[in-house]
Amino acid sequence: MQDAALRLQNLAEQLVGTELPVRIRAWDGSEAGPPGAPTLVVRHRRALRRLLWKPGELGLARAWVAGDIDVDGDLYQALDLLAEFIWERADDAPSLTEKLRDPQVRAAARALLALAAPFLPPPVPREEMRRPGRLHRHTKGSDKKAISHHYDVGNAFYALVLGPSMVYSCAYWESPDSTLADAQRDKLDLIARKLDLKPGMRLLDVGCGWGSMAIHAAREYGVRVVGVTLSQEQAAFARKRIAQEGLTDRIEIRVQDYRDVRDGPYDAISSIGMAEHVGAERYLDYAHDLHALLKPGGRLLNHQIARRPQRDESAYSVDEFIDAYVFPDGELAPLGTTVGLLERAGFEVRDVESIREHYALTLRHWVANLEANWPEGVRLTSPGRARIWRLYMAASALAFEHNRIGVNQVLAVRTPEGGKSGMPLRTRQWGDMSPSGV
Repeated sequence: MQDAALRLQNLAEQLVGTELPVRIRAWDGSEAGPPGAPTLVVRHRRALRRLLWKPGELGLARAWVAGDIDVDGDLYQALDLLAEFIWERADDAPSLTEKLRDPQVRAAARALLALAAPFLPPPVPREEMRRPGRLHRHTKGSDKKAISHHYDVGNAFYALVLGPSMVYSCAYWESPDSTLADAQRDKLDLIARKLDLKPGMRLLDVGCGWGSMAIHAAREYGVRVVGVTLSQEQAAFARKRIAQEGLTDRIEIRVQDYRDVRDGPYDAISSIGMAEHVGAERYLDYAHDLHALLKPGGRLLNHQIARRPQRDESAYSVDEFIDAYVFPDGELAPLGTTVGLLERAGFEVRDVESIREHYALTLRHWVANLEANWPEGVRLTSPGRARIWRLYMAASALAFEHNRIGVNQVLAVRTPEGGKSGMPLRTRQWGDMSPSGV
């Protein structure tokens, strides 16, 4: 009998305690759920075994990466509905342990076990980063391994997703109708103007990626740039681009940990989408290191994703899917925490600009790029890797739109002892869009 979808719907509603907002299509071809809603496709009963062996987000992530589950219809709408169904419950909603005290819920759980049989643990997708433990995070070795896991998946794949700008951070949209390339150029130029770059200055670009900020600063503002990254693939790509631009005399790209940079002082430092990898226990050291590398009066532009603060900060935990498949050991901090640590390191924070909505627009463009070139994306990496990126970017776009996370540009100065910061009286007067003095 083709009834797996109806059974799944009933079991899910009994376990969670509310109506399922999406349709279900099961491996036997059956469907159940609200008509017209996005459809959660359960291609194999193995997906149930993944959830039973690893309940929660990681089990769902493994099923998604392996292709055991999929979404037919609007992915953004499906994720929104499922987030409300699974995660965004009221604070006083009973936990699964409390629900299992109910005989009907226990019966539903037993039925789920029967439906998932044979009850053997499925293999973990090869794209998952597995570590023996989490006791030695954010050492130089562990950070290099984590960065390689995320960035060394092929420059061609990143070019497909990011487009010709090769900028992997939030763009800056003068208009929603702007192109992604224009918005990324405007973001780089905004940073250059906030740093008040001028010909002959030295810029350190921490986590330089594929060299876009370094190239923009050297070409448009006449500065000399040192860019550091832990990714061999990024460095090779950046050096090739720099040579093509004829800027090898102005830009040096190093495969180097920022903690090993010893050739300061620099006139300015940009850190764009890198600080999320630093970790809470290392962040004050990171701030001290950058402060020491700046000359007195030098500016830091720290572009960083932030999470909302929690009532109990000690309860914060890293998202399981992101940690296992996207940014191993990545951590987000509230904006106030970041500003406080920069100040403790000696910086004077002069401007904070939230560009949260800009990242949602950026991510939707990246998702569209991947979806429009899906067969090529799969060929360049793997089906599992392409599925990881589609899910994480779409879910992240929604998180920014719903104010679950944000992104901020923090401008800070190593203000000299005499107190002359060198900042204009009105900090938001960054000047026009065109560079001067070149």
